[in-house]
Amino acid sequence: MAAADEADVPTTRLDLTHLRREARTALELAIVEFAPTDLIERLALAAGLLEALAELPADSPPAIALGPPTADRARVGLTMWRAWSGNRRKLA
Repeated sequence: MAAADEADVPTTRLDLTHLRREARTALELAIVEFAPTDLIERLALAAGLLEALAELPADSPPAIALGPPTADRARVGLTMWRAWSGNRRKLA
């Protein structure tokens, strides 16, 4: 599914949990692999917001307001991470 298509998919609590785990793992790997600072910061922002949102009730105003854009931000960051990491492996 393309990133543009994913943005149209409703975000469930389970989706946010999976994105949180993926973003956190990608962040750890990006740090270890010396990824560009802007990529690390993008992943850190998404992972941090997803962590905070996981502590809130799903029907709370902050979760409702921040959940979808944070999920989109995480998906973009993960797409960027996969592209950067894939290109790096091709060069190795």
